[in-house]
Amino acid sequence: MFCRCCLAILCLLASSSALAAKVYKYTDKNGVVTYTDKVVRGAKVIEFKDRMVEKLDNRLKLQKLKHEAGETLLVKNELYAPVEVELSLSEVKNASFVPQKPIRWVLPPRSEIRLLTLAAKDPKQPLHYKTKLLHVLGNPKQSMKPYRYPLPWRGGPFRLTQGANGKFSHNTPKGRYAMDIAMPEGTPIIAARAGTVVSIENNQSGRGTHPSGNYVRILHEDGTMSVYLHLKRGSLKVREGQKVAQGALLALSGNTGNSTGPHLHFVVQRNVGFALQSIPFEFNQPIDRLPNFAGSQ
Repeated sequence: MFCRCCLAILCLLASSSALAAKVYKYTDKNGVVTYTDKVVRGAKVIEFKDRMVEKLDNRLKLQKLKHEAGETLLVKNELYAPVEVELSLSEVKNASFVPQKPIRWVLPPRSEIRLLTLAAKDPKQPLHYKTKLLHVLGNPKQSMKPYRYPLPWRGGPFRLTQGANGKFSHNTPKGRYAMDIAMPEGTPIIAARAGTVVSIENNQSGRGTHPSGNYVRILHEDGTMSVYLHLKRGSLKVREGQKVAQGALLALSGNTGNSTGPHLHFVVQRNVGFALQSIPFEFNQPIDRLPNFAGSQ
């Protein structure tokens, strides 16, 4: 009953022309949990920020190597995807060879590069500076290839509850062209395109601490990335660095993170130039006009 109510409410919200940025959650006298965009006495307000949260900072490391000539700054990329980095210095004292502008570079997957070497103007005095390293997943220099995405699940038919530019939550650069598809928890989620698994989360339960919940991010050969969000805890069948073919089983759908009910949030993103943004895409067939082949393997 709960799942059916969630799906019905989600569909109603998605079709409304006055879709709100806030959703109200309440339990009625019959114990039924309901989500609505209308103000209800005693209801809990759920606000959506629609952002991907990935723990990647500890996978991109800035290292300082001291030597007789000065200090060298190295960046190590431990991810299975290219990363665009920007290194800037501030509060610099007693240093030569200081760049006038921030240094930008694209590190290949699983690589290390020397970005800068500084020397002391006065060898008897210490070098002093502060560093700031920014990073964005992906290589902005790659060219996208045309691709129509097969539906990334087994079963159905299911209903699209929110599409591109939705007023509910698909209104930020990272999620503007995302698709939300309502489906029962435990629906098999499959790779819509071949690629390499870049990052995953598999241990979040309920809303947890990250809006994306459990997820899988896959890098494609043209530099684009597909992301599958709100997956069921402990259901992931893939690991980081794994090559997956189109149609490979990734996980089971869930209701984790910033989610009002069981559904899959599917988005395609790319680095457009030091900014990771969602991009328009098309499925290769209508979402809700399929024969029911639930349970097929």
